[in-house]
Amino acid sequence: MWYEILPGVAVMGLFLTVPGVSLIHIHIHRYLNGGKEKRVARQPYQWLLMERDRRLSGVNEYFRSKGLENID
Repeated sequence: MWYEILPGVAVMGLFLTVPGVSLIHIHIHRYLNGGKEKRVARQPYQWLLMERDRRLSGVNEYFRSKGLENID
């Protein structure tokens, strides 16, 4: 009968909603971090770059950059 297709449609609908939910999650994090995506330091060099950005920002936060024109 026609209702035998409902489990397949439910699974397909679930798979189609996962990307949308993940995009909402990314936008929330971007809003909370001042418009930039969260950075993760997986290697020592990446950590050094984040520390440099934190030091140059002037507000002790790596995600608020001043820009090259404002660096003394």
